[in-house]
Amino acid sequence: MSDSTGETLENIAKAALAQYDDVETVRHFWPMVRTEAHLERILQEIAQNPGLVVFTLVNPKTRRILEQRCHTLGLPAVAPLDSVNDALSDLLGQQANARPGRQHVLDAAYFARVDAIQYTIAHDDGIAWEEWEEADIVLAGVSRSSKTPTSIYLANRGYKTANIPVVIESPPPKALYSLVNPLVVGLTTSPDRLIQIRRNRLLTLNQQPDTAYVEQDAVARELQYARRLFADNGWPVIDVTRRSIEETAAAIIALVSERRIA
Repeated sequence: MSDSTGETLENIAKAALAQYDDVETVRHFWPMVRTEAHLERILQEIAQNPGLVVFTLVNPKTRRILEQRCHTLGLPAVAPLDSVNDALSDLLGQQANARPGRQHVLDAAYFARVDAIQYTIAHDDGIAWEEWEEADIVLAGVSRSSKTPTSIYLANRGYKTANIPVVIESPPPKALYSLVNPLVVGLTTSPDRLIQIRRNRLLTLNQQPDTAYVEQDAVARELQYARRLFADNGWPVIDVTRRSIEETAAAIIALVSERRIA
């Protein structure tokens, strides 16, 4: 339950649940809870579907109502940002401003993120390579190596990201080798994992699953060609075989940060 978008809470809950095996979770998600009337309707649902209540409510009155009702129902209620806010208050010597969704204000960073998303969508899969110099990051990798979803995730973090498929029969444009501003990162994966992903893709498209696109030797050659391309140009390489999109993006952001400090 949140008085804003609930994105922070959702990520915290997912991270916590990931530490437990064989747990079937039923999630009830209530964002933008800012009135007592809205809270009252939700409390009725909570009473009918009891469980752990994770919340961020900055309004003292609505928060007090929630905590009291959860106590009456015998339900645990956790505000995961409390300890961080308390520590910051002590460190900064001031109280936090009780303003819901303040991290989502339309400031310069917000518009920069929107700009990054628009750029990234317009430069997917090798499109508009003439404008790659404007990018913060350029991802290169064979087909189905998570380039597009990783690009979109990075864009949501404010990084203009272009991506280019590495194809043996169609070398990348020469502009890729002379970029100055963007960090070029190569994405690779294991042949078996790549074949599995490609087969699933073909099945969803109702296409013939027995082609060179998923043939073991052909895939191995593709990956070898891509790795040689990355090595010849001194680009950092990230193996996405066992990484989530978030983990891959975090590794790339770390590389960008290191480059800016150097």
